[in-house]
Amino acid sequence: HRHLPSCPTRRSSDLKQLLPLAGEKTMLQETVLRLDSLPDSGAPLIVCNNDHRFLIAEQMRDIGITPLGIFLEPMGRNTAPAAAVAALHLLTKDADAIMLLLPADHLIADVPAFHAAVAEGMKAVASGHLVTFGIVPDAPETGYGYIQQGEALPGGTVRQVARFVEKPNRETAETFLASGDYLWNSGMFLFSCRRFLDEWKQYRPDILAACQQALAGGQHDLDFCRLDKAAFATCPSDSIDYAVMERTTHAAVVPTGIGWNDIGAWSALWEVGEKDGDGNVQRGDVYLDGVSDSLVRAESRMRSEEHTSELQSLAYL
Repeated sequence: HRHLPSCPTRRSSDLKQLLPLAGEKTMLQETVLRLDSLPDSGAPLIVCNNDHRFLIAEQMRDIGITPLGIFLEPMGRNTAPAAAVAALHLLTKDADAIMLLLPADHLIADVPAFHAAVAEGMKAVASGHLVTFGIVPDAPETGYGYIQQGEALPGGTVRQVARFVEKPNRETAETFLASGDYLWNSGMFLFSCRRFLDEWKQYRPDILAACQQALAGGQHDLDFCRLDKAAFATCPSDSIDYAVMERTTHAAVVPTGIGWNDIGAWSALWEVGEKDGDGNVQRGDVYLDGVSDSLVRAESRMRSEEHTSELQSLAYL
């Protein structure tokens, strides 16, 4: 996915997931609140780095949410171990647990359409599939991976996954768009935890074993569960896509249009923001003179003259 450059904030812990980039609430808060009216959804389980635990707990309190748990990784190991830890824990709560796995830095403009997509995905989960969500593309985007759709599954809009494709060049992306067979890979997933872990046993038992040991040796502290550092350090770093989804024969995709954006670049915030008559997206106390088609953000106060060049470098697209 595209990367958001370092944000103009004062603390290294101010990740984009913990900032109010697209609205008044942070990206994490928006992600959790998006589930409020989703039928049969439970409290969220959050997996994060140990350094961000207090910020995340505070943000959940601010929106009146009590998480099922906040699991703390002692170091980053990509998305695969995080998903495995969450699935293992959920199975201790419910042998039939189904997990909706969501990155905390996505914007979804059409929440009812998102809920409808989850409902479609549940049909495929019931038949043993591991489901991902593919965004119907409207441009030959080179910053996303793609999913090629296969045969339709019975009784709905869900399709088998023919293959996952890495980020293409412009020419290839234009071919994908013209074919109508390809979707943007959103990185969101839905599956039975038991079925998901069966695939881990087959394809990445090494990651599964390390996660089991890290969870078994974890220490509970207030709202947090600290994964065992020594065990988690032995876990290979891998993504869900590489570890399982590209290997399994049971991958399915829900084609959907939900107003999705992964906020992977400053330009993405401009694209989704409310623009004034000059095409500018403004946030905070800003003054514009002769500026057009730009994103301008002031997190606290107007900058002094010595910071003008810095502000310009952040503001103009």
